[in-house]
Amino acid sequence: MLRGRSLSVTSLGGLPRWEARLPVEDLLLFEVAWEVTNKVGGIYTVIQTKAKMTADEWGDNYFLLGPYFEHNMKAQVEQCEPVNDAVRRAVDAMNKHGCQVYFGRWLIEGSPYVVLFDIGYSAWNLDTWKGDLWEACNVGIPHHDQEANEMLIFGSLTAWFLKEVTDHADGKHVIVQFHEWQAGTGLILSRARKLPIATVFTTHATLLGRYLCAANIDFYNHLDKFNIDKEAGERQIYHRYCMERASVHCAHVFTTVSEITAIEAEHMLKRKPDVITPNGLNVKKFSAVHEFQNLHAMYKARIQDFVRGHFYGHLDFDLEKTLFLFIAGRYEFSNKGADIFLESLSRLNFLLRMHKSDVTVVVFFIMPAKTNNFNVETLKGQAVRKQLWDTAHSVKEKFGKKLYDALLRGEIPDMNNILDRDDLTVMKRAIFSTQRRSLPPVTTHNMIDDSTDPILSTIRRIGLFNSRTDRVKVILHPEFLSSTSPLLPMDYEEFVRGCHLGVFPSYYEPWGYTPAECTVMGIPSVTTNLSGFGCFMQEHVADPTAYGIYIVDRRFRSLDDSCNQLTQFLYGFCKQSRRQRIIQRNRTERLSDLLDWRYLGRYYQHARHLTLSRAFPDKFHTETTSPPMTEGFKYPRPSSVPPSPSGSQVSSPQSSDAEDENEEERYDEEEEAERDRLNIKSPLSLNHVPRGKKKLHGEYKN
Repeated sequence: MLRGRSLSVTSLGGLPRWEARLPVEDLLLFEVAWEVTNKVGGIYTVIQTKAKMTADEWGDNYFLLGPYFEHNMKAQVEQCEPVNDAVRRAVDAMNKHGCQVYFGRWLIEGSPYVVLFDIGYSAWNLDTWKGDLWEACNVGIPHHDQEANEMLIFGSLTAWFLKEVTDHADGKHVIVQFHEWQAGTGLILSRARKLPIATVFTTHATLLGRYLCAANIDFYNHLDKFNIDKEAGERQIYHRYCMERASVHCAHVFTTVSEITAIEAEHMLKRKPDVITPNGLNVKKFSAVHEFQNLHAMYKARIQDFVRGHFYGHLDFDLEKTLFLFIAGRYEFSNKGADIFLESLSRLNFLLRMHKSDVTVVVFFIMPAKTNNFNVETLKGQAVRKQLWDTAHSVKEKFGKKLYDALLRGEIPDMNNILDRDDLTVMKRAIFSTQRRSLPPVTTHNMIDDSTDPILSTIRRIGLFNSRTDRVKVILHPEFLSSTSPLLPMDYEEFVRGCHLGVFPSYYEPWGYTPAECTVMGIPSVTTNLSGFGCFMQEHVADPTAYGIYIVDRRFRSLDDSCNQLTQFLYGFCKQSRRQRIIQRNRTERLSDLLDWRYLGRYYQHARHLTLSRAFPDKFHTETTSPPMTEGFKYPRPSSVPPSPSGSQVSSPQSSDAEDENEEERYDEEEEAERDRLNIKSPLSLNHVPRGKKKLHGEYKN
């Protein structure tokens, strides 16, 4: 057992390290979240991808607590009996007292144990639990707020379960991590009842921050000027805000996912986070080093097929010199940066036309919105493409048979006679079928609110209508991608691999999984210094642009300056040669090690060490509970060829043969890769937010 045992922290090479690993066999770890087995947003991705790494470390002493939904239970959970005695007793006790608690394994990588509470089955006790919350923190929940009431039931069941577990823990110490305000009630009630547990509260985005940014308010410039209570009250979320803030202040350790969210939380929730815990992914490496490059070529060909159909009759551009860009996510026009992206595309179109570039840019907006169905013109385009393909194959078969017969006779066929009049007629009819009077549509669906849709309204204002003279073409695809779609039959991962650049110039993005996913797949991306991902890359990569991470400054620049910067990034990308893009994708893919949970898991480990030392100071202690924040390592700027010629004096989008020969001499793929592999193994400080350090916030709303 752990009684009398102490663990100490020392600093080794700039990285605080525990002299002894936590004895997980003497601990129980619980994570509580509304999105356990229940996909709502990004927290589901965090928990799902982190589960394997945590389960491998903690084994049968790791449990996830979440809500029960029948359809999720049937599809994702395999029921079984608890192996741990304390958990088994807790489940049995709650079921005997009128609750429905389910236990099983979540069928994801790592197969972690899950404990799921049926919220509706326990709603009979809601009034009693409202009284408990009022006694604990004087927060009342309105009857009409169904979501908050459900969170109270969930939190009350969580606190009840933890009480039963600690009563039968047999000397084991319990660590509980609560994600977001939805799980916070369980933390408040557990602390009010003085349960012997070590608690961590993680906010992935502040509740009020989301509301304020959605209202298009100058958020980062006025962080220290908001009347928090007034703003929450005006939006009728004051009780939710109080639940979130109480959770933050009740926790032994408060964490958040990024530096920018830490600044936000300090002003919104009035507590500085103790540890920053960046979000990661399960990174799977291919056995063949450049297999991801082959996948890019394969899926790019499928996107090209779609483009052939969508732009039939106007396909006067070279698909081999066409770049595919995309933005994806929730339809939050300003928060996700669609506004600045569209304005930059207008300026990019002007630059490409002015320099008479032969590069064409096709931009996809993958943002779900309300639609009636596919529009007829888009469906017709794919039908025309397929008809042309069938016609070409039919003529090819006939041509091939005549050629084969002639060669068997030992003759060279007369090319003037090998195609007869019928063949020419068929081909002419096929050509006539590709003629269209209208321009290629800018959206693939019939939008319900076409006249007021922000993206379509902006497209009308800037005049990007997919005309022949436009070098930038725009396609709005207002639903999630699916391999069963009759238009673009590709899953999201396949589509991302086939594109050249992901563009996510978000104004409010606490972390940013979309650019992180691009990085893991070896696809360059644009992000901002107002996203957690962008801040993380700025800290760990000396020259992010060289590695395919373009970071737009939306924090200290005006809207127009940020838009110009994004335009220059896009134009520089268009000027790259094919070889430069390949080099850049290689570098981007190598950054995936930075985003692997096997690497980022150390931040969560540090938070658990810290919470144990605060919750049980007589059993666990640290030599320093506030380790200094050091810069740690950075991926160095590659000494070989830069990935973009944008820094050179050459204004032409094309690079010369002489430049390509020079690149060959300067670029050594294996040498760069080996240096980066060594860097990722170097010590890195944990992002412990230093006390008393003054943080700057934005100067402009953009």
